Amino acid sequence: MRTHTCGELRRDSVGKRVRLSGWVESVRDHGGVIFVDLRDRYGVTQVIFDPEDSRETWDKAQRLRSQHVVAVAGVVERRPPEMENPKLATGEIEVRCDRLELLNASLTPPFPLEARDPARVSEELRLTYRYLDLRRASMQRILQARHRVALSVRSYLDRMGFIEVETPILGKSTPEGARDYLVPSRILPGTFFALPQAPQQYKQLLMVAGVDRYFQLARCFRDEDLRADRQPEFTQIDIEMSFVSVADVIAVVDGLLAELFRELNVPAPEIPLPRLTYQQAMDRYGSDHPDLRYGLEIVDLTNIFADSTFQVFRRAVAAGQVVRALNARGLGQTPLRVLDEWTEVARKAGLAGLAYIRIAGTGEWKSPILKYLSDGEKEALAQRAGIQAGDLVLFAADDRAVVSKALGELRRLAAKEAGLIDPDRHALVWITEFPLFERDEAGRLTAVHHPFTAPLEEDLPHLESEPLRVRSQSYDIVMDGVELGGGSIRIHQRALQERIFALMGVDRQRGEARFGHLLTALEYGAPPHGGIALGFDRLLMLLLGAESIRDVIAFPKTQKAVDLMMGAPAPVDDLQLRELHIRLDVPRLSP
Repeated sequence: MRTHTCGELRRDSVGKRVRLSGWVESVRDHGGVIFVDLRDRYGVTQVIFDPEDSRETWDKAQRLRSQHVVAVAGVVERRPPEMENPKLATGEIEVRCDRLELLNASLTPPFPLEARDPARVSEELRLTYRYLDLRRASMQRILQARHRVALSVRSYLDRMGFIEVETPILGKSTPEGARDYLVPSRILPGTFFALPQAPQQYKQLLMVAGVDRYFQLARCFRDEDLRADRQPEFTQIDIEMSFVSVADVIAVVDGLLAELFRELNVPAPEIPLPRLTYQQAMDRYGSDHPDLRYGLEIVDLTNIFADSTFQVFRRAVAAGQVVRALNARGLGQTPLRVLDEWTEVARKAGLAGLAYIRIAGTGEWKSPILKYLSDGEKEALAQRAGIQAGDLVLFAADDRAVVSKALGELRRLAAKEAGLIDPDRHALVWITEFPLFERDEAGRLTAVHHPFTAPLEEDLPHLESEPLRVRSQSYDIVMDGVELGGGSIRIHQRALQERIFALMGVDRQRGEARFGHLLTALEYGAPPHGGIALGFDRLLMLLLGAESIRDVIAFPKTQKAVDLMMGAPAPVDDLQLRELHIRLDVPRLSP
């Protein structure tokens, strides 16, 4: 149906007879001559219709409308110099058409497909007619970029000795945080498969099997509350390696990320990527996923105010708490209205309030707390915080974790207020040595990453006596303040795995019921191993400058986990329910 694509013809094609097929993007009637921009996924070619070439073709061309599907035949001509379009790869030529075939007409689209700004169209409308939204040139570019990046992942990991292994979609429910999507079994009434939240246990079992280096572009499913960077189903670059240390895994991923940046013509980061321990990240940036595109580091002032006459700071230090500050450079003229809003943010993070000093352009300090500070404290503060004219210093005094959380939130707000975030610049950093455990709302120990994460060997003596002190052999890769992925060295010995389960309140019987397959496998010569999972959609979102991962997924769900185009989820008929031995105790909806 075509000899060339709509993005293929160039000046050296002049004089050739060609046949093109595609969608009509625009029709321009210039009084006696009609110009049509014909588009397919490869590009756009201008087609010209002249009644002197073929009256029949001319009559058909007058009835063309946007998004009609057509096939044209004609001769390639050089455009007049004044008519060339340097913005198009095909801008030096046009096709003079003498045969036109309407392959399929189109209704008027519910939104203009040539619109370059999708913000003018509601996301709900775009997702309802996603097959039309994907026809837009910008979405076509995203799909092509996604394809190229996927190929690069496979090519790089293949060169590094990995093999791709597909793991099951129908597996066993082993709840580890997010809710599982369950699939009822018709053959075994009352039993359920679970869609994988991640191939975690399968890839560990592959290491026991001697695969040594595994990867997969894995489909994952999690029934959790949604955000801009979450979907109920998503893709991750899943990696696992045997006989490795934390440094080995990080080195492989450093190289992979540099390759993917180059594939998309984005300036590649300098390798090796920087690393911070979890505690360093929290102390300096107030976050375990800090945005390093700007500075604004938190500074510790605890020793400066240990004997201060300012009782708020002095009492905090005496109680074993910390006093820290953030120098929001250049924001000394921040309106009090904004500072009131930031004070409320600090309160929600756990602080009793927010103290601050505003430094005028003249260098004069202004704050209600100045009368409580000695000259020596002011001098030490100015030196440690690097205070200059025009700065704004924000203080927090409380427990270490509360102070980090509050100042981390304020750091992000200050960077936005000061315009420090450059969307065209990227910064990556590894965060390592996360705590192995944290306590949930009920006070129970839970795994910060997952229960298969190995503790740091030097912290093992504290496992039962001080579990919250124990650090893990874990690592997250962070890009522009967004967690791209995380991984760890895994527990490869049954005895240690059972100790971890016991601390989390998983008794032997429950551990055997949920994880017996893995525990047994660990007794058959499981090698030391570790890996990582990178959010494929999230990485593309950041590299392509998209607002949400919905923009880089062909057929995404809404924030309410609904597919507007297909109308899913949807009721099913009574026969299907009976076959699955399911009876509803909610009002029945018609399928």
